[in-house]
Amino acid sequence: MKLWEKDFSVQPQIDAFTVGRDREMDIFLAKYDVLGSLAHIQMLASVGLISKDELVLLSVELKNIYRNIENGQFLMEDDVEDIHSQIEILLTKSLGDVGKKIHSGRSRNDQVLVDLRLFFRAELEELVRLMDLLFHGFQQQSEQNKEILMPGYTHFQVAMVSSFGLWFGSYAESLTEDLALIESVFNIVNHNPLGSAAGYGSSFPLNRKMTTDLLGFENLSYNVIHAQMGRGKSELFIAFALASLATTLGKFSMDVVLYSSQNYHFLTLPKEYTTGSSIMPHKKNPDVFELLRGKFNLLQTLPSQVSSLINNLPAGYHRDFQLLKEIIFPALKNMKECLEMIIFVLPNLTVHPHLLNDSKYAHLFTVEKVNELVLAGVPFRDAYRQVGEMVERNEFIPGDKVSHVHEGSIGNLCNNEIYQKWRIIKDKFPFAKIAEKYTKLTELP
Repeated sequence: MKLWEKDFSVQPQIDAFTVGRDREMDIFLAKYDVLGSLAHIQMLASVGLISKDELVLLSVELKNIYRNIENGQFLMEDDVEDIHSQIEILLTKSLGDVGKKIHSGRSRNDQVLVDLRLFFRAELEELVRLMDLLFHGFQQQSEQNKEILMPGYTHFQVAMVSSFGLWFGSYAESLTEDLALIESVFNIVNHNPLGSAAGYGSSFPLNRKMTTDLLGFENLSYNVIHAQMGRGKSELFIAFALASLATTLGKFSMDVVLYSSQNYHFLTLPKEYTTGSSIMPHKKNPDVFELLRGKFNLLQTLPSQVSSLINNLPAGYHRDFQLLKEIIFPALKNMKECLEMIIFVLPNLTVHPHLLNDSKYAHLFTVEKVNELVLAGVPFRDAYRQVGEMVERNEFIPGDKVSHVHEGSIGNLCNNEIYQKWRIIKDKFPFAKIAEKYTKLTELP
């Protein structure tokens, strides 16, 4: 059953192909479709397109549907094209002609735009919640292990002294950049497209600022063609944000795989967190982090996937956009599952102290020796040459002290300052305001 059906039926094979996975994907949008409709009918009543009595009837029925969705009791019928059709059909079955009035002043185009933006806001909120847990996990590990030194590498060659506190802390601060990008994307998504209809507005006297306020949007997408052009562009921005986060966590996953190998032996995963080999009884493989690495690599391709789908499309709606759900929805789910796994494993990573007692790490201290000579008055380039000659003659004797005191170094991790950076960004998200708006929309009289 379709909202646009007239006096003919679409050939079944064509119907199946064009609907595709939309019913499956639209379940994720169900509660947001109801929220958008609740705001829309309040606006319709305010401009006289439905009566106050009709508003009451529609509101009660929509709130019942909302609670069924929240309780897991909502189902999409097999012959219904999409979530918008399903909810309008339910309203019409319950309320008759009153249910048919809900679509006045809007199109499925702006309806799905609103649903997607409400859905994306909720998904980004959940990402922020998980990122917050992971951020604090990295900071905790950084503080716990700030005195334990480890080798630092460049070009896969022994380079300079580092510490586990510095290593864990680097990923905490990297997350602040990912959070800043997500906050920017949230601000872009948090604009109301409702009232743009099919992309060219409506001759009804709609009050678009009213629905903006009711749904907790920060502002309107004013130009109605621009509002429609947000389809695909919002997904692209989200794809970039997910790819950025995947870049950070993919690098961490690779570090864990590398550092837990016998040749490095910097850290150990609990044996219960590893897998074995069918023929090598000694193996304890870090498969969790290998799979995480692979998933994050795939997530980094998201911007390319979205760009390839929306590239060269002119202004206006195109059915191609339907396929965006099949890219972005699973990606969001995948990222949340990956975050949950790292949060679960992170506290159980065991770092190995006394790594630098191994003679192969002696040259980590060459820079310390150069700096010691410079502090004694030797010009830097002369000190560099002297220490280099010691190394070549096999006469270099490493020390065992590291004097790093500047901000962000081994001896001064600045974890509190990094936390303040995180908190300032996180506090910009208007999650509480949005929750309050939803409560008002869905509360029973």
